[in-house]
Amino acid sequence: MSSVIDYRKVEVARAERVVLEDVTFTVEEGEFCYLVGRVGSGKSSLMKTMYAEVPVASGDKADVLDFDLLNIKKKKIPYLRRSMGIVFQDFQLLADRSAMANLRFVLEATGWSSKVDIEERIEEVLREVGMENKGYKMPHELSGGEQQRIVIARALLNRPKLILADEPTGNLDPVTGHQIMKLLHRLSAEGTAILMATHNMQVVEEFPARVLTCADRHLY
Repeated sequence: MSSVIDYRKVEVARAERVVLEDVTFTVEEGEFCYLVGRVGSGKSSLMKTMYAEVPVASGDKADVLDFDLLNIKKKKIPYLRRSMGIVFQDFQLLADRSAMANLRFVLEATGWSSKVDIEERIEEVLREVGMENKGYKMPHELSGGEQQRIVIARALLNRPKLILADEPTGNLDPVTGHQIMKLLHRLSAEGTAILMATHNMQVVEEFPARVLTCADRHLY
């Protein structure tokens, strides 16, 4: 198996303040990893380096999906982001269009042109996340858990090898959070690597996987 994330001696800084240093780890294809740590420990900053929202300050190597983040050019960043799925805690769905239209917008924005292929792919991902009968609804008509399922469907659209999930259960009730965790672990078992930031240790205990901890400006 090849690594989808390969960091060696990476330094992460925000506004000239070092958040993490000497970060060395890999994530393999199909692997599920938790990223845990206190608020402010650097979890989100580390994750943001992976889609180039926060630049990697320095390091020996910082590769994500074969993109070299130490030397990535601005024009390559959209291609990096298209090659992964990103799941946010606050959903970030477009409120003025249906769930299906949200997904259609992403596919059209990432170069899909065939209407038949677009509609087929939307049906596939909605079925994968158990939302095949809710695609016509507007975001405000969906529960928090349903919105998060649509966000995961959106992350799956371009068949990524890696999904970054930043506190995906943070705004959900325990039952719905449990359903989302089952879905994410199933996707990992089917071959998609998942790196999930969380502060919910109950989730980590209930759905065991490798744990990476941010503490004292280091990753353990």
